[in-house]
Amino acid sequence: MEVQSNIKSTLPIAAIIVASLGYFVDIYDLLLFSIVRVPSLRSLGLSPQEVTSSGIFLLNIQMTGLMLGGLFWGILGDKKGRLTVLFGTICLYSLANIANGFVHSVESYAFWRFIAGFGLAGELGAGITLVAELMPKEKRGYATSMVAGVGISGAIVAFYTANFFDWRTSFFVGGGLGLILLVLRIGVSESFMYHIARKENVVRGNFFQLFKNRKTFLKYLRCIVIGLPIWLIAGILITLSPEFGKALGVQGTVNAGVAVACCYGASMLSDLFSALLSQYLKSRIKVVCIYLVIAIISISTFFILRDLSLPAFYGVCLFLGFTAGYWAMFITIAAEQFGTNIRATVTTTATNFVRGALVPISLLLQYLRGIFNGSIITAGIIVSVLVLAVAFLALSQMEETFSKDLDYSEE
Repeated sequence: MEVQSNIKSTLPIAAIIVASLGYFVDIYDLLLFSIVRVPSLRSLGLSPQEVTSSGIFLLNIQMTGLMLGGLFWGILGDKKGRLTVLFGTICLYSLANIANGFVHSVESYAFWRFIAGFGLAGELGAGITLVAELMPKEKRGYATSMVAGVGISGAIVAFYTANFFDWRTSFFVGGGLGLILLVLRIGVSESFMYHIARKENVVRGNFFQLFKNRKTFLKYLRCIVIGLPIWLIAGILITLSPEFGKALGVQGTVNAGVAVACCYGASMLSDLFSALLSQYLKSRIKVVCIYLVIAIISISTFFILRDLSLPAFYGVCLFLGFTAGYWAMFITIAAEQFGTNIRATVTTTATNFVRGALVPISLLLQYLRGIFNGSIITAGIIVSVLVLAVAFLALSQMEETFSKDLDYSEE
């Protein structure tokens, strides 16, 4: 019995390590494009105007891959297991990462960004689901925040890698890290909850089960909507920080890589802080509410302050990054809202629909820029107000899930 207990105690540790490092490579690749967007597209011969338009196009292609991949990997995670998805996605996005280093046209770049996005879609959801099911319910918040905290540091590594190497080599490094990570799959086991669910006479991984009635659908929709401000900050305000910086009169040329490093460095620490705060308050909902209030302040600061020096502007990016530090809390809430037979589907699709929401958000931004004579500031303010409003509305109607028992199935 003592040996069995020791074995079980090592399972969460191994799962946390692999999920953390998997998310590390995930974020490395996802944010590397934001960092090398300008130099990579310039090297392909695009003009400054084409760099912005093609960059948004490639970002949308990548996010479309994330949304479609989220559906595929999420369903597969409930049907075939969390580990199948965890290692399948790592393999796919690692190979796609390497392929990105060989592109010589926008078309080939778009194809491989789509494949990378499709591969990236499953890793985090599967990892968080596995860790949440293996951990004691009172300590889930610590474990999932550790996964997010370690993973987010991948953005910082991507920044320094892009500074020391050219953009093609940076993609090769990311692919190599992912392939090396596959070796660590030894010692990671499937969750006991999933093994039990497989033996029960319940349908697993039925995405359409989330639409069976209004109550279930709205619960699922809320899981997605509360995460939108995070990717508004990371995917719009930070990714397009050079364009926003110019419009805001920042004194100097904003480096997107530095802005990303500042944002994700602060997010890494903030994710860990949000876990501690959640344990102290014994609530997930209160923590997210606090972060959304801070988001109003940080985003308002971003748009109001003008003619800043570069260091001051990067300081605002740090503030924005801290605001976005409830990513782990958002994913944990999604994992805790539904039963074991549909949990991976919910967690994986919710995270990627949030990421994929950049497509309509960026299209709305572009549309509003056209209406307001090309003003990216006015368009950005309107989009931010809308995103924050719907997030607050969704959060106000969510169930508290702190210390909720996850060993159950949806009917």
